[in-house]
Amino acid sequence: MGDMTNSDFYTKNQRNETNHAGDFGCTLEELRSLMELRGTEAVVKIKETYGDTEGLCRRLKTSPIEGLPGTAADLDKRKLIFGKNFIPPKKPKTFLQLVWEALQDVTLIILEIAAIISLGLSFYQPPGEGNEGCATAAAGAEDEGEAEAGWIEGAAILLSVICVVLVTAFNDWSKEKQFRGLQSRIEQEQKFTVVRGGQVIQIPVAEIVVGDIAQVKYGDLLPADGIFIQGNDLKIDESSLTGESDQVRKSVDKDPMLLSGTHVMEGSGRMLVTAVGVNSQTGIIFTLLGAGGEEEEKKDKKGKMQDGNMENSQNKAKQQDGAAAMEMQPLKSAEGGDGDDKDKKKANMHKKEKSVLQGKLTKLAVQIGKAGLVMSAITVIILVLYFAIETFVINKKQWLPECTPVYVQYFVKFFIIGVTVLVVAVPEGLPLAVTISLAYSVKKMMKDNNLVRHLDACETMGNATAICSDKTGTLTTNRMTVVQAYIGDVYHKEIPDPEAIPAKTLELLVNAIAVNSAYTTKILPPEREGGLPRQVGNKTECGLLGFVLNLKQDYQPIRNLIPEEKLYKVYTFNSVRKSMSTVIKMPDGSFRMYSKGASEIVLKKCSRILNAAGEPRIFRPRDRDEMIKKVIEPMACDGLRTICIGYRDFSSSPEPDWDNENDVLTDLTCICVVGIEDPVRPEVPEAIRKCQKAGITVRMVTGDNINTARAIAIKCGIIHPGEDFLCLEGKEFNRRIRNEKGEIEQERIDKIWPKLRVLARSSPTDKHTLVKGIIDSTQVEQRQVVAVTGDGTNDGPALKKADVGFAMGIAGTDVAKEASDIILTDDNFSSIVKAVMWGRNVYDSISKFLQFQLTVNVVAVIVAFTGACITQDSPLKAVQMLWVNLIMDTFASLALATEPPTESLLLRKPYGRNKPLISRTMMKNILGHAVYQLTLIFTLLFVGEQMFQIDSGRNAPLHSPPSEHYTIIFNTFVMMQLFNEINARKIHGERNVFDGIFRNPIFCTIVLGTFAIQIVIVQFGGKPFSCSPLELDQWMWCIFIGLGELVWGQVIATIPTSRLKFLKEAGRLTEKEEVPEEELNEDVEEIDHAERELRRGQILWFRGLNRIQTQIEVVNTFKSGTSFQGALRRQSSVTSQTQDVTNISSPSHVSLSNALSSPTSTSAAAAGHPRREGIP
Repeated sequence: MGDMTNSDFYTKNQRNETNHAGDFGCTLEELRSLMELRGTEAVVKIKETYGDTEGLCRRLKTSPIEGLPGTAADLDKRKLIFGKNFIPPKKPKTFLQLVWEALQDVTLIILEIAAIISLGLSFYQPPGEGNEGCATAAAGAEDEGEAEAGWIEGAAILLSVICVVLVTAFNDWSKEKQFRGLQSRIEQEQKFTVVRGGQVIQIPVAEIVVGDIAQVKYGDLLPADGIFIQGNDLKIDESSLTGESDQVRKSVDKDPMLLSGTHVMEGSGRMLVTAVGVNSQTGIIFTLLGAGGEEEEKKDKKGKMQDGNMENSQNKAKQQDGAAAMEMQPLKSAEGGDGDDKDKKKANMHKKEKSVLQGKLTKLAVQIGKAGLVMSAITVIILVLYFAIETFVINKKQWLPECTPVYVQYFVKFFIIGVTVLVVAVPEGLPLAVTISLAYSVKKMMKDNNLVRHLDACETMGNATAICSDKTGTLTTNRMTVVQAYIGDVYHKEIPDPEAIPAKTLELLVNAIAVNSAYTTKILPPEREGGLPRQVGNKTECGLLGFVLNLKQDYQPIRNLIPEEKLYKVYTFNSVRKSMSTVIKMPDGSFRMYSKGASEIVLKKCSRILNAAGEPRIFRPRDRDEMIKKVIEPMACDGLRTICIGYRDFSSSPEPDWDNENDVLTDLTCICVVGIEDPVRPEVPEAIRKCQKAGITVRMVTGDNINTARAIAIKCGIIHPGEDFLCLEGKEFNRRIRNEKGEIEQERIDKIWPKLRVLARSSPTDKHTLVKGIIDSTQVEQRQVVAVTGDGTNDGPALKKADVGFAMGIAGTDVAKEASDIILTDDNFSSIVKAVMWGRNVYDSISKFLQFQLTVNVVAVIVAFTGACITQDSPLKAVQMLWVNLIMDTFASLALATEPPTESLLLRKPYGRNKPLISRTMMKNILGHAVYQLTLIFTLLFVGEQMFQIDSGRNAPLHSPPSEHYTIIFNTFVMMQLFNEINARKIHGERNVFDGIFRNPIFCTIVLGTFAIQIVIVQFGGKPFSCSPLELDQWMWCIFIGLGELVWGQVIATIPTSRLKFLKEAGRLTEKEEVPEEELNEDVEEIDHAERELRRGQILWFRGLNRIQTQIEVVNTFKSGTSFQGALRRQSSVTSQTQDVTNISSPSHVSLSNALSSPTSTSAAAAGHPRREGIP
């Protein structure tokens, strides 16, 4: 498996190394060991071995400024020696493996055993065969010749089991294939910026080689290991590798080590790539996991067997290297594991799933299963007792030794009937229906620009009651243009003529914009004639650069004059500063700092302003207030973003203390204030109207000025003038939700959020607080389900906290995509509406399927049960039941789960968290149709032979030939199901059940196909299906009774649901259970569903360990019989405390050194003492 490929990979590399080490000044081993050092150790090692980073670059034959030459031969050679930036994926499961997994289903196993016993007994010729004394056994059987017919039933059961298994396996297989496709699609899209031959280019991550000079910037997820060679203010979140949530500051002389899988939280710079693929830190961890997975599996197996079905252990290991299969790229989180996720849902339906629907379904399936089990047990007991009493008490027969086999055959027959009842009762089609419906939706959602990363996000979206959206880029086009400016004491309502601006001011302005913006931000000529110029990089900066071009100036010559290496110090933009400053050294040795940022923040730091002559004049607080009133507010009310640009000169001696930001960033001179317009996307107002109609509240959370935000919100239709709503700033919001001690109180949030529509000048924490507050609120009777959109790194925590996180595919940073559930490939708000539609459609499809399935279940179980009790033989034979099971489970789930969504889905209110799965209307339909079907079937069973003038099929001996009587019952039953399937297409009590039926070709095909197969089964099924061919008039009656279903459906629709108070709803998640479930959920999500979290680099080795230890603890708890809830609760309290910190990565409780040094010993230790190693 996974470890094989990796170890081969190593041996190949080792061999290559010896041949080629001469070409480069360092070997793969040297670089690998270098990357394992941290901080000062690494600096010392680089100094000792290579002199400095330049020396290392020379040895790797690369230039820190020009990069690699980029010739094909050189790149291939590097890939050969140092490996590719690719982790070999684990082989997908073969079809046979999937078949084997499908066979693990409990009901199927019971059936297989029953069938085999039945087969065995039929070949065994008991000596006392002709013995008339053996009950009523041999009466009608002799004419057939018992031996030849007896085996057929067993064989038929086996055959149908094989059918079910193949269908399930094929489903899983195609699903896995889909995910791999999705995977590779994401992989190809992942690009990274490198310098080759002096040109800055973007290449796919897999193309990066050792020796490349890569440009890293805010929001990147590092694709390989490297050494920091130049840059400014770089801060990295290394929690994915170390579990430390603090950001680590990187500098050339203190800590230059950059590791793959870590996130850049601030700053920018260049790194020299030193290790890629399996040799990078993340790669090494993957390899350990790949190899470690197998041993754990063996260990786990032992523990697992004792606790029954705690978890299918192969799944565990599978998930771990399923994740290892992913290429080293950000978006690798769930797809790999998710294919397996669904099998897990089947394997352990009792695990708390995150998704609302899964929770409700699990509960329902368990309830139905229990009922079925009870029914089948009662059936078997009654049959056995009935037989025993009749044979031995009433007929006073002796139990003769030679009769034993005959009796055993009877008992086996009873057992099979019992199992059949169980099989029909257990809705194993449920997970299948969910999977098909989700997989189908996900495929179709791709066309609607929704790239779904977590399957269950899809249906959760249908329940969404609130959307918290970002403004920039989601509601607006993210094409920033400067449309107003205040320069030299003049407020220009449109872009001024360059002549009208003092020359000094103009020069300062152009310099300030060109130097003080990321050099990766550029404006390129349009792709086609007459198009708009292309904006690359940070959109706000693009707007400013566009302003420079509109002033008929050019920023490129200035950048060429002051290349990025010459920038003396850069304070990069972050959500706390809300400004960016760059310091340059002037020719005379003094320093000049350019600043830009949100106008109210930068203006507070200005003490001068350039006047109409371009000379600085004093700028007092009262001037500032006036300016805010006369310039900034009018700009903001037009929906513009205001940016202030300023500068400050410092003398060369004494050199200022650059680390003391507060002293440096004051006393600025304001050059100008510009108003940047970001037009609302044309389709947004319509999309928001649809959301509001669908009962979804849209809230805007933005970092912008409150006036700007309000203006945009009105344009979008989020707020309508004259409504009662709140627009708050982050500060005010915080003041209102905190008590005197500064702690956040839920009651206070509850007072605010129902009316809050716009939250402006908000920090990432505010966004997280708001989302958490709305989700945890119990104030409204309907629990809220919240979707969040975001694109920036700072949106990570909120995206993770939300029920569904949407990240922007184009503008979004890797970190945001990483934390999200769905990626909007076109960054467009209207795609969210499509997601809502699909989500609701999934929910409805499942409900349709349930309505159909439960009707069949109720009827089949009651028929088999009463039939068995009254006539000692189920009117529906095991094989027939399995066929019914196949149509109602597999085919019906296909037919009903692939209904396309309609706009009408958006006209109803969302269901929310605690709306039951089966509504009153559906309950009415289920019971109503069950009554009709039962009445007819019992009529046929007891007086059918007189109606059709045929022999009665009741009380037939053991191996008698199939009777027409029972065939008619079976056929009628199937016909009723077929027509009821059409009824099931509507669940809200609509009249027209044929509405839009031709839009769903799959449905039509399945109904017609089932009909055709049914004809074949009845006419040619013979002994295996216990059918005897029917006449045409008998067929007509069967179909006529079936058609009656449609008429009866109309009758049921006429009965008002409101009258039927006694009908219970089923499958609701209750409040009470939900709270502990939520806790449990937090924890299972973190540990057991770490596949979800296998957020790419974060497959922490110790996450794996943690998981094993949790499992071992659970196993021990089971052994000792203490409360399982308790064990999880302890775990969860720790997990949830750590969770609320805005720490994006999950907490880890084991120190890395321990974990890496002795994987086996640690887990062994944990096995002995589940409380060791900091595991809660």
